[in-house]
Amino acid sequence: MPVIKTQDRIATMQPGDELEVVCTDPGALNDIPAWSRINGHQVLETTTRDGEYIVVVRVCQE
Repeated sequence: MPVIKTQDRIATMQPGDELEVVCTDPGALNDIPAWSRINGHQVLETTTRDGEYIVVVRVCQE
């Protein structure tokens, strides 16, 4: 679900905007960066904090 929710949110954003995705699915640390590469977006950071997984994505194209 994190990738689908990320995709839906990024579709409403402009190039240069940044999205911080916070979830409890450890797979998101691999899945969101892979989706970002395929779709031309940039992952700025991946972090684990207090049982949550955080991925920061910069929108690079519409």
